[in-house]
Amino acid sequence: MTSRELLYVKTVADEKSISQAAKKLFIAQPSLSQSLQRIEDSLATKLFNRTSAGLTLTYAGERYYQIACKILKIYDDFETEVSDINNLKTGRIQMGITNHLSTIILPAVLPEFKKNCPQIQLSICEEITANLESRLLAGELDFAILHAPKELTNPQLYNEILSRDPFIIALEGSHPLVKKAIKKEGYSYPVLDLKLLKNEPFIMVHKQQRIRQVTDTILSKAGISQPNILLTLKNYETAFGLAGQGLGVTLLPDDYARITQLKNPPTLLSIDDKYSPNWDLCITSLNGGFLSRADQYLISLVRKNFCNEVVYL
Repeated sequence: MTSRELLYVKTVADEKSISQAAKKLFIAQPSLSQSLQRIEDSLATKLFNRTSAGLTLTYAGERYYQIACKILKIYDDFETEVSDINNLKTGRIQMGITNHLSTIILPAVLPEFKKNCPQIQLSICEEITANLESRLLAGELDFAILHAPKELTNPQLYNEILSRDPFIIALEGSHPLVKKAIKKEGYSYPVLDLKLLKNEPFIMVHKQQRIRQVTDTILSKAGISQPNILLTLKNYETAFGLAGQGLGVTLLPDDYARITQLKNPPTLLSIDDKYSPNWDLCITSLNGGFLSRADQYLISLVRKNFCNEVVYL
């Protein structure tokens, strides 16, 4: 198996279409079809099921795809090692970051990075956390900047915690529960016992999003394992705005809540520390994976600007 053959099969599997894969690989569709046929003939087995809905992998194809990802990752790591030998005169970084964090972190670190490493190619993938973790596991990213899960992490992933941000409650200012919140030392806002939200309608983001996953964990600790969800949205800002209009209650990170231009923002309440109401900003990479000198330098800039407490998981 050559690296080109591995790349051909991986790309076709990812695109589920020979024509789309050919466009991505910048080769003619007939040439790609012939190459796939030669690969299958040499292995004496089919790698793809040809269906009316597109191409799907056979069992042998799934194993080929898994091996291809691992071997192509080794090739990429070797190229990066060569750039180290050349004192970072050439090379590339493939990093991931969530959409919101990119607006905060990248402007703070990229100017200095590009000034000191002008020849390093930088590929940035902005995605939701779940997709970034999947791409890390597939060997498509060197590292990602995201928020760590509350539950046990995938053992294949390594999270370096940089800082911790509390979650808060957002609800309409005239809501009766606002008067039940108590001012406590050490909290930014009056503290409301989460258990009082048991019968309240919630505005949530989708389960694939880390904000939702952390919210579910926090509510579960308060005995709210099946919250009354009125609306499920993709945009946390929309959920925040609707909470201010009295449509329901939402939980979100304090640093997200502070960035708002709403005319009628919701009232913010703190959550007692006994519910572990926080999430952790982290740098995530493959456990035991290779990070080039360029990767490490960019990561060091992120640490310098955003590290408040370093914890290793």
